Amino acid sequence: MQMQEKTMVNDVLAGMNGELVRYGEMIPQTENMQLKTTLKQFRNACELSQEELYQIARDKAYYVPADKAGMEDIKHVKSLFSQGSML
Repeated sequence: MQMQEKTMVNDVLAGMNGELVRYGEMIPQTENMQLKTTLKQFRNACELSQEELYQIARDKAYYVPADKAGMEDIKHVKSLFSQGSML
């Protein structure tokens, strides 16, 4: 069975999202400034690549983002943060 382009693009996007999560976990945990700087550079490059691939996926309708949040949803989330409920 031949893998389709849409599947490959979505798989790569999922992998990149996972990489970005790992960088977000590693960067604050290292005390070595040279390593921290290098990890930030890797993260930034990954973010740029992810954004480029995301735009391609949207242009080809491989990825359709969720509907934008309504004002009520935004107010609700803001209230959770202001009340400290997210901790």
